[in-house]
Amino acid sequence: MKKIAIFASGSGTNAENITTYFKGNSEVEISLIICNKPEAYVLERARQLGIPSEVIAGADMKDEAKVMQILRNFNIDFIVLAGYLVRIPSYLIAAYPRAIVNIHPSLLPLHGGKGMYGERVHEDVLRCGEKESGITVHYVNEELDSGATIFQAKCPVLPDDTPHSLAARVHELEYTHYPRVIAETIAKL
Repeated sequence: MKKIAIFASGSGTNAENITTYFKGNSEVEISLIICNKPEAYVLERARQLGIPSEVIAGADMKDEAKVMQILRNFNIDFIVLAGYLVRIPSYLIAAYPRAIVNIHPSLLPLHGGKGMYGERVHEDVLRCGEKESGITVHYVNEELDSGATIFQAKCPVLPDDTPHSLAARVHELEYTHYPRVIAETIAKL
């Protein structure tokens, strides 16, 4: 059985969706949720779902011995980023080669990189006059949003879109595709 740690910073809707997808799966288990914000709602979701959680603040993520010990304690094989707003340190990338994935709410390489997350991405898509947007699932490497693409799905950008309305369509793509892409990626390990 492959054990997954989900790293999240916010409300945890993707974390919950991924957990629901894998519930009852005999080959994959969501074993841990790591969050960098003690007040984030994802921690309450973890409690409701019966998943252990750990708060590792951004500065603490630099403590390799501490972070690696937590992941070893839960026998983590694979890491899924689901709205995690802390840069993944190089030691973690080295320890989990091609076993850390992220989802980005645009068609990378467009609208990615430093400062491009959440509503900011959708605002930028609209400001640039894009005709389509979507999601990119990619491996995590040393550079923000530049790891090898695993999967992309598209949706139209409508003439009357707001960042909120575009975000709603992009979230639907995330909920539909991310768990399945995670499963397919883990199957290749």
